[in-house]
Amino acid sequence: MKDSHGRVIDYMRISLTDRCNYRCIYCMPADGVTSLCHSDILSLEEIERVVRVAATMGIKRFRLTGGEPLVRKGAVDLVRAIHETPGVDDVSLTTNGVLLPKYAEELASAGLSRVNISLDTLDPEQFRYITRRGELHEAIAGIEAALATGFDPVKVNAVTVRSLGQDFLAFAKMTIDRPLHMRFIEYMPVGESAGSHGCGWGREDVIPSEELFDVINERAKAEGLPTLVAAGDEKPKGWGPARYFMFPGARGTVGFISPLSRHFCSECNRLRMTADGKIRPCLFSDVEYDMRAALRGDGGDDAIRVVLMEALGAKPDDHHDKVGTERGMSQIGG
Repeated sequence: MKDSHGRVIDYMRISLTDRCNYRCIYCMPADGVTSLCHSDILSLEEIERVVRVAATMGIKRFRLTGGEPLVRKGAVDLVRAIHETPGVDDVSLTTNGVLLPKYAEELASAGLSRVNISLDTLDPEQFRYITRRGELHEAIAGIEAALATGFDPVKVNAVTVRSLGQDFLAFAKMTIDRPLHMRFIEYMPVGESAGSHGCGWGREDVIPSEELFDVINERAKAEGLPTLVAAGDEKPKGWGPARYFMFPGARGTVGFISPLSRHFCSECNRLRMTADGKIRPCLFSDVEYDMRAALRGDGGDDAIRVVLMEALGAKPDDHHDKVGTERGMSQIGG
């Protein structure tokens, strides 16, 4: 499928739930957000149906997100169902990693090929501050479980926030002796327009990727390490917007995702579906199309196709530096 700007759209991110076992400061307020009612959430069977129809239209890759997707009962079974759907090439997962020691082997057996693990600091005290309830050792155990299970690649995502003073070189050094792919994501203005999410985004907290690249290299040189070089053919499998580098001889890579300082909208290949069945053409936009109504109406699979095509036609050429969305990241899907 191509959108009105000629971009091939072959990737969908599907949020399984708006619930999470963390309360990360950039994602939701300390007391959380009002959870969706059970009847508002798409059933696993409804999600499978959307995937089946989307796959016939050319969407080949699906990523499951949340909230935290692994708190959704039946997540492993859904992975298996998507993996077995004709036309699907890849099923992946974004998670905070806490439940991976429990589910990693089951997920791999079900057909999950790769995982992205969110981790914003390697300092235990700061980790508790950012997540408001988590313990760093649990997230590290999730990374180790992903590596031991053989997921390839295993990517670690860190949102970079200037006021947090994160140790970015420590993250980058994780890639030297392990096949980890560290990605730094610019802090995005999602969930602020209604003024009720309490995430505190401000442009002064955004660290442009070019600046961060220089900071990591300067600190590496100060420790006697080589500087980052382009990863070339060593970059990990995936269809995202990261630019990859690596320390010479390292087993992993260091990536930079720059939605604000270096727009990649011209290369966008995705649609998003929220846990309550709304299709979003763009993360930064509040425009949504009601897939849940199509699923629960009497229009059959054609109604699903209509919603997907409407969303496809509404994809903007660029996010145009829009600040704030009515829903927070946990409600949209990471």
